[in-house]
Amino acid sequence: MKPTILRDRALTPDGQPLTLHEHDGVFTIRVGTVELMSSRQHHSEERLAELACAGLRGRPRARVLIGGLGMGFTLRAALGCLAADAEVAVVELMPAVIRWNRTPEYDLGADALADPRVAVIEGDVATVLRDSPARFDAAILDVDNGASGLSVASNDRLYSPKGLARAAAALRPGGCLAVWSADDDPAFADRLGRAGFTVTTERARVHAGGGGWTTLFLGRLSRPR
Repeated sequence: MKPTILRDRALTPDGQPLTLHEHDGVFTIRVGTVELMSSRQHHSEERLAELACAGLRGRPRARVLIGGLGMGFTLRAALGCLAADAEVAVVELMPAVIRWNRTPEYDLGADALADPRVAVIEGDVATVLRDSPARFDAAILDVDNGASGLSVASNDRLYSPKGLARAAAALRPGGCLAVWSADDDPAFADRLGRAGFTVTTERARVHAGGGGWTTLFLGRLSRPR
């Protein structure tokens, strides 16, 4: 049996260990003992991007915000839905995650990050949303295992009524806020609705061939009549 290799480690702003592991070519990122993501299970992240970016290929200079680089799967799927003049801002809080994706030997997100449509912002996606009024056609949040702060406790503010109001303000009319969650969360769906979004959800497998289910929350703003 091939061993699991610890490739690198870092600390989150909360002081929790963030680690990158490899086993037989499969990479995982963990916070403490909790697995956040795996390079073998990425279907739901790709589906999240496809739903958020639906209809944007024909929109001139579409702008998309992705909160959480992960292993690059969400970014790569979003790029596949967008035209050559689109702009994608990827906001990642952890410098180590950006470094891991840019390491060619890991074969994670280096190709997607090299796309000329992509700008990488090292920082807090909540701050970018606050400072970007009416800028984005879609905002995709995949920074935790659900609508609460896991990797960083301060992420809770993203999913609060105030955080959702900021997300709505950062979107253009008709814009979409898409949030990945390991579980269904009716209370979060209700908060989305109270923030002015028309809410739908979709269940998606973590792996195209099966595996567990995730919940994708989609909030859309209405267009002016």
